[in-house]
Amino acid sequence: MRILVTGVTGQVGRDLLGALAPLGEVIGVDRGQLDLMSPDAIRATVRSVAPALIFNPAAYTAVDRAESEPDAAMQVNGVAPGVLAEEARRLGARLVHYSTDYVFDGQNPGPYTESDATAPLGVYGATKLAGERAIAAVGCRHLILRTSWVYSLHGRNFLTTMHRLAGERDELRVVDDQRGSPTSSAQIAQASARTVARWLDEADSEPGRDGVYHMTCAGSTTWCGFARAIVARLAAVSQALGSPPPEHSPTVTAIATADFPTPARRPANSVLDNARLRAAFGVALPSWESALDALLTVPASHP
Repeated sequence: MRILVTGVTGQVGRDLLGALAPLGEVIGVDRGQLDLMSPDAIRATVRSVAPALIFNPAAYTAVDRAESEPDAAMQVNGVAPGVLAEEARRLGARLVHYSTDYVFDGQNPGPYTESDATAPLGVYGATKLAGERAIAAVGCRHLILRTSWVYSLHGRNFLTTMHRLAGERDELRVVDDQRGSPTSSAQIAQASARTVARWLDEADSEPGRDGVYHMTCAGSTTWCGFARAIVARLAAVSQALGSPPPEHSPTVTAIATADFPTPARRPANSVLDNARLRAAFGVALPSWESALDALLTVPASHP
């Protein structure tokens, strides 16, 4: 089985390459090989590869910049997934697309389920929701996996940023009134592979398990809580990243969202309920603390 993966220089895309290998021949493309701004390029690539499975973790993820570049964000996050869905339907292929907690406004008192009303606060969330709707409207076989607070040992993300700042500052001031579930891209990739293997077991004529699922690590914390967990593991983080540890551990100070204004509004509650994923596919991710420790025990292999 041939599998096409977009965005392989990103966090999830990079980890999907290895996680999906047992399922078939994995063909990864990055931004230089596939321009998601171009529907014609998308069609040409999919038709050339002729995959049975398409994974689309690629996205316009610059949340704040999206506020000033709404057209670019919509083209990548909203239009491109619909084109991929059209090509999947034409080929009789299945599409796995990744979405976000930012489709919600964060006002729920508890974890969000897939049936909760969406209400994005900004351009990024609105364009990701548009992508979800475009896929559903096309009607190809699909899974939409919403995740949140993604981090890894490679690229720019909260983990690598906190590690860098810990070597530069005596104090880290971090927002403490936004709550979510930190989720490593490694866990997303592994859970995606398990989910899709079970999805493929069903007959092609039975699309009952298609649709939207939440996929995050269990438990929750604030950004400040996550930062404190990282600082407590600084030696392990440094070893995993292949760099010397900071000479000292900085103090992590809790601040309010209002103390750290950004162009885009963030949901105060990003916690997602994963019960539907467990019920449909028997897949559950570990706690965010366990996932962080598991990632940091992996020998450094990322630049």
